[in-house]
Amino acid sequence: ADYWKTGHSYIKRRVNALNALAGFEKSGHYFFNKPVGRGYDDGLVSALAILDMLDRNPGKKMSELKNALPKTWGSPTMSPHCDDETKYGVIDKVVKRFEDMRAKGEPVAGQTIVDLVTVNGVRVVNEDGTWGLVRASSNKPEMVVVVESPVSEARMREMFHAIDGVLRENPEVGAYNQTI
Repeated sequence: ADYWKTGHSYIKRRVNALNALAGFEKSGHYFFNKPVGRGYDDGLVSALAILDMLDRNPGKKMSELKNALPKTWGSPTMSPHCDDETKYGVIDKVVKRFEDMRAKGEPVAGQTIVDLVTVNGVRVVNEDGTWGLVRASSNKPEMVVVVESPVSEARMREMFHAIDGVLRENPEVGAYNQTI
């Protein structure tokens, strides 16, 4: 997996630059290169790929194929207010804070940080696979926060509280539009 900046044009360019078979965005954009597609966001190609998957699995319903995937607990996209003039500076401080925590061996959500992806904000990954992402929204005066755990809902919530704790060190960050 390769993590890149969120946004239709960023993902489209990255999929093409890497000559990747596919690229996906949480927001629902799916990009397929040859032999599946032609490199751009295409809902019909996505539908055909799903139909092909169903054809390769005769006798199984789509719900059965979905339920065979590993269970994860994920949050909705949560967005605390942060003015456009300050949000990128706040993100720089948040990234630095997590980098410092990792360098010092400080745990996040009770576990060691095994990966930090800083392409677009920061994605903090714990040893059990639980992760949290915070970045500046590209089109609103907000931050974007998403957390997920392959372990449990409790671990997902622990990661949210850890991410939110670092965000709250910055008084420029306001109330969320929704939380878990």
